[in-house]
Amino acid sequence: MTADEEARLVAVELASGRVQRYVKTLPKPRSIESVGGMAVVAHSEIGAITIVRGRTLAVAHVLHGFGEPRYTAGHPDGRHAYVSDAARGEVVALDVLEGRVLGRARVGNRARHVTIDPSGTTLWVALGAKAKRVAVVDVRHRSQPRLRGLITPPFLAHDVGWTPDGAKVWVSSGDRNELAVYDARTHKILARPKANLPPQHVTFRGARAYVTSGESATLRVHRTDGRLLKTTAVADDSYNVQQAHGWVVTPGLGRGSLCVLDVSGQLLRREKIARSSHDACIVVSA
Repeated sequence: MTADEEARLVAVELASGRVQRYVKTLPKPRSIESVGGMAVVAHSEIGAITIVRGRTLAVAHVLHGFGEPRYTAGHPDGRHAYVSDAARGEVVALDVLEGRVLGRARVGNRARHVTIDPSGTTLWVALGAKAKRVAVVDVRHRSQPRLRGLITPPFLAHDVGWTPDGAKVWVSSGDRNELAVYDARTHKILARPKANLPPQHVTFRGARAYVTSGESATLRVHRTDGRLLKTTAVADDSYNVQQAHGWVVTPGLGRGSLCVLDVSGQLLRREKIARSSHDACIVVSA
């Protein structure tokens, strides 16, 4: 997880909640996403990217020359990644193994949350924290992202997430207690589930969606068709959410908490890890 105010990452063993290691980085690590065996860290305020090896927790590459890198979507091949650059309104294609920029595409002002389909051919990118538009980006040529079109959600959008079966895309709201579930092929809205306070964030495992509301201090478990299954209380300011290997994690912005849940949405532990943490991801380490 990121320790935003301490210029480091904190590696936490999920089974015990114990801190295993600190990884020094450039200042202001803001977002982190696993890509294959690596983790991509965006330092939004200084325009840089750090790439960390998951197994050794060693810094592999540091890349400069970005405007305001925000979030990352990892390609299913485990090598390529796409980073949104809010200041330049771009999506940037990376080779995370070699640590280099492959290409860029202009997609729209304030490009922010980003998701990729399971086949690795298309991105959806929310253009802002309260976005009037979501960009659809073609990445069939992995090093050459290309804007395909724009979608207008029924509210101001915040997060975007592709379901594991590739059939649906969820869009969360930056201004309402509501979500939208899209048909990924036709771009038609299939469902509009109720949600807790905006902004919400979403991740998926199989047929389940996990939706956090940092303002409401909740994690809600839905079926991917939108039906609510469970609501769990988590720490205040638990915004971003990630899942992998049977764990669900949500860190606390401004609080430095880490809530660890199982796949049913049951809270297993809540730990104080840092002064503040904006994001977390799950990797397998040695």
